[in-house]
Amino acid sequence: MKETIINKATSLFLTLGFKSVTMDDIANDLGMSKKTIYTYFDNKTSLVEAGTTHLFKKITDGIKDIKTKSLDPITELHDIKIFLMNSLKGEKTSPYHQLQKYYPSIHKDLKIKKFDFVLESTKKSLQKGVTQGLFRKKINLELISRLYFNGIMGIRNPEIFPTELFNPGVLMESYSEYHLRAIVTKKGLEKLEKFYLNN
Repeated sequence: MKETIINKATSLFLTLGFKSVTMDDIANDLGMSKKTIYTYFDNKTSLVEAGTTHLFKKITDGIKDIKTKSLDPITELHDIKIFLMNSLKGEKTSPYHQLQKYYPSIHKDLKIKKFDFVLESTKKSLQKGVTQGLFRKKINLELISRLYFNGIMGIRNPEIFPTELFNPGVLMESYSEYHLRAIVTKKGLEKLEKFYLNN
């Protein structure tokens, strides 16, 4: 039951935003009383925290799975982008920025976890690309990983990239290509060009 509540709440938060979704909305959508929800969660804040933790785990597990199966970091980045777009396709209200505004301590904890995960994951992908001769040997893994994280977070800022001007899928695709073109070798560029021709 607890997991059902978390799943429904997370879906509503992504679609309608953290601020506008009430405990009544969640109860109505689930066809249960608020009292039942309160037996599992003390308040909305604890449910928001459980929802963000659940979504973070779901996304990181999916990314780890892609990384395990991928043959090269160029295909890997594309597959991760598709996975993220599918996982977050219900987003309509810039929930991450609402989280920052209305639940700053949850946002701060989530940002630290995201940073640690993305930094480590990106460094491994970069090293894999260098080893395979797809990325330049002299790239600074620590620096490029941090630049990548900063860019990924930046393109999700609705104040800088409003959705009425920038389609999130196109934005993510453009940023991925921008990132890869900056670090590929000649061999990597050939693979990248071929990849974009076929996808």
